[in-house]
Amino acid sequence: MAARINKKRSFLFVSKVLGKHIPVHPYTPLLSGAALALLLYQEMGGEAADGGRMDKLLNQAVHGLIHPEHAEAAYRDLLGARLVLPERVLFIGFAETATALGHSMYHMFAKDASYIHTTREDIPELVSVVSFEEEHSHAVDHLCYALNAELLSGEEPVVLVDDEITTGNTAINTIRDIQSKFPRKEYVVASLLDWRSSANIQAYRGLEQELGIRIRALSLLQGTIEVKGTPQLSLVETGGKPSIAIEAPVILTYVQDGLERLNVTSADSSGEINPSPYLKHSGRFGLESQDNKQLDQGIAQAAAQLRGLREGRTALVLGVGEFMYLPMRIAAEMGEGVRYQSSTRSPIHPDRRSDYGVHCAAAYPSAVDPGITNYIYNVEPGQYDEIFVLLERDVPRRRIEPMTDILKRLAGSKVHLVVLASDSEEGGLTG
Repeated sequence: MAARINKKRSFLFVSKVLGKHIPVHPYTPLLSGAALALLLYQEMGGEAADGGRMDKLLNQAVHGLIHPEHAEAAYRDLLGARLVLPERVLFIGFAETATALGHSMYHMFAKDASYIHTTREDIPELVSVVSFEEEHSHAVDHLCYALNAELLSGEEPVVLVDDEITTGNTAINTIRDIQSKFPRKEYVVASLLDWRSSANIQAYRGLEQELGIRIRALSLLQGTIEVKGTPQLSLVETGGKPSIAIEAPVILTYVQDGLERLNVTSADSSGEINPSPYLKHSGRFGLESQDNKQLDQGIAQAAAQLRGLREGRTALVLGVGEFMYLPMRIAAEMGEGVRYQSSTRSPIHPDRRSDYGVHCAAAYPSAVDPGITNYIYNVEPGQYDEIFVLLERDVPRRRIEPMTDILKRLAGSKVHLVVLASDSEEGGLTG
């Protein structure tokens, strides 16, 4: 556990399988989403024709989550099962922490699945089809930009994916908003952790009766918690600066992934516009099962190029904010000695105690929006020979420098600033 810098909720469960606050084997967070997919498959009756195969796969998934060296084999076996649900399903991942978890859960199904994740980015050319608030968060507005207007308009079950459920209020708010615009009969709430109290669980039952729907909950771990008092910490200086002032060079690389782009802009909190195109099939704008093959090819193409750039024995691949899934998948194909995690906007107190979840922290203004502070946790100076930070789109150089200034003090030998680009895009960060 760790202490949040948040008046609404003072604590945080620091996940060892999510890839957000702790560097992990890249197949571990992919496997956590795959395990949730298998639970959903069983819950919806998909295991009826598979006999004991599902039990074997589930045991493999649990073993792989406990023992990271077996995560890849378990993940590939699950992916190779080519699961198909009895009916079409829409998956929605919650930003920012569960964007990759939702995507990896959705990706396990060979057909008849669609996925979109919520976002906190302002895209002026698009209109959010649903929106809601997350009460305990320091950033409450969730937007959902579906390019296909019919993505949410069907009657198929909606699977809401989050890393952790504490009260369940986020899911309740989301279900209310979806049901008011795109009514249906069934929802599933999937999470790594489920800490709802009996009163919280009863709130789901009450919502079912009120709206005439069914809500099912799936999780890898379920229990109850009680939190008292305030954190007692011996706060340490953040930033992780080495005792010797050695800075690794920053190498800018444009990696051609061949993936389709969407020519829309973003606006930050000050109104400044970034005209650089977005990846169309990152999950932010919705995608269908038939899009997966192209995405897999783009990931393999990018990973091959980055694998060729590696010189050190160990490497950290760093996703940025909501952009987690593609960096995670790319990291998984970059060879041995690679760990993955993402930056986050969640403010957490660091402490050097061995039983505490965040030992060191570095803060900097976000490249997406300098009005928002981002953090990198649990990366010590020299822990990795090389650090690869992957960006979804081009950003002005002045915006990315606060992040790279930190990373070049953490990397043992080199920082690779990697911008994913289509084959037709020209390289060159703007000033």
